[in-house]
Amino acid sequence: MAAAAALARVAAAFLLLAAQVACEYGMVHVVSEAGGPKGKDYCILYNPQWAHLPHDLGKATSWCKRHPPQSLLQLRDWTASVLCSAPDLPAKGFSNQIPLVARGNCTFYEKVRLAQGGGARGLLIVSKEMLVPPGGNKTQYDEIGIPVALLSHKDMLDIFKSFGQAVRAALYAPNEPMLDYNMVIIFIMAVGTVALGGYWAGSRDVKKVPDNSLPYFRKRPRVRMLLLALLCLAVSVVWGIFRNEDQWAWILQDALGVAFCLYMLKTIRLPTFKACTLLLLVLFVYDVFFVFITPFLTKSGNSIMVEVATGPSDSATHEKLPMVLKVPRLNASPLALCDRPFSLLGFGDILVPGLLVAYCHRFDIQVQSSRVYFVACTVAYGIGLLVTFMALALMQRGQPALLYLVPCTLVTSCALALWRRELGMFWTGSGFAKDLPQSPWAPSAAEDPQPRKDSDTGLPQPPPGEGLAKCPPPTEQPPEVSAPEEMGAGAPPQEPTSPAGPTPEPTSLVGASA
Repeated sequence: MAAAAALARVAAAFLLLAAQVACEYGMVHVVSEAGGPKGKDYCILYNPQWAHLPHDLGKATSWCKRHPPQSLLQLRDWTASVLCSAPDLPAKGFSNQIPLVARGNCTFYEKVRLAQGGGARGLLIVSKEMLVPPGGNKTQYDEIGIPVALLSHKDMLDIFKSFGQAVRAALYAPNEPMLDYNMVIIFIMAVGTVALGGYWAGSRDVKKVPDNSLPYFRKRPRVRMLLLALLCLAVSVVWGIFRNEDQWAWILQDALGVAFCLYMLKTIRLPTFKACTLLLLVLFVYDVFFVFITPFLTKSGNSIMVEVATGPSDSATHEKLPMVLKVPRLNASPLALCDRPFSLLGFGDILVPGLLVAYCHRFDIQVQSSRVYFVACTVAYGIGLLVTFMALALMQRGQPALLYLVPCTLVTSCALALWRRELGMFWTGSGFAKDLPQSPWAPSAAEDPQPRKDSDTGLPQPPPGEGLAKCPPPTEQPPEVSAPEEMGAGAPPQEPTSPAGPTPEPTSLVGASA
């Protein structure tokens, strides 16, 4: 029953998504009639099935199906009315104006039909709640020839506070670029962190510092480390105070994030490629589930992973978990203004593949493979990140980066180990120091590394001096044949063997100990 209910809920979610109203983000460009400050853009959510908006601000008044282009239109505050009936219309109508009306009490169609009948050139519905797409049916879409969009109440207050009551506006919706230029910055930070962290994890050299008598430090701290600690503390405090400043605080967050990832890659070590594979596959499934499946299981239809990264939209504090690299969008677009002003990359998308890169570098050093595994895995990570960006551009929605990073890094590392015929060592980690063959720094020929065999016994002789230290000097008396304490009372006597004869038993023991 529970499984059937879950399937029914998923099917209902699919139907809900299929029936969702098409909506797009746009902009309303506002200027003051008295000159004053420079114009400003505000976010709007509109339905292109009512009427399309132009992509160019220069043609921003050419959207109407029945009127030629004109200059910016007057933006009139009519939020005291909900515009649901004819008495709500002003006596002189909305001739060549864009009225602002309150949301509620009737359908979007009723509001825009009255506004169009009153001569309005567009309609902005002010909402104190979350913006929703203004929907209708096909007959209503064909009847209406002016655009209708939703504007947040906060933005309306800012418009009249910044520009006064006499303002003009134009509605437009510029095209979204396939990829923002900030992706280049994120790519450099992510690949650089993975490469540097993996390299550091594989080849770091632990150096001792002298002991001291300080009560809370076992080792004497270096002056440069103390200065670095003070700098890190200062950066953390400044970010904590100004963390919601979107103009520049993201730089501090990214600096702290890169430092955190480098430290984790240096500290955490996976012992085998088997452990790397299991970890990456589990988190692969986890990432895909929380990005693509959870929208069908939540009431809002939003991905849990995206909401965790971007912060809840209905939060009063707008606090977000600082577990992402974030870079503001560098182009002026409705998506940057309305929905996602930042491009984000989670720390897990750096750390999880980075642990595999670190393992590859450590394996390179142990088997002396000229860092071929490290370079190949780092390049594969970069390719996987580029594929993630391409998927983001094509789907225009948040992507689980591990969906692309895990296959790229795992397949590349495994294929390289198979090609080099080292897959067994690579999988079990048996190429590390404890399992490696003897060091190449063997004694030279002059030191006689090969043991010399006695011509009579065939046993290897110890190096000069070693036999004197470990073995007692030979005695001229023959060894005793038997002893009561060792052989027992009923044990048969053993015949003495000649010292010059072959003795296979001692030979096998030496071989076993060697």
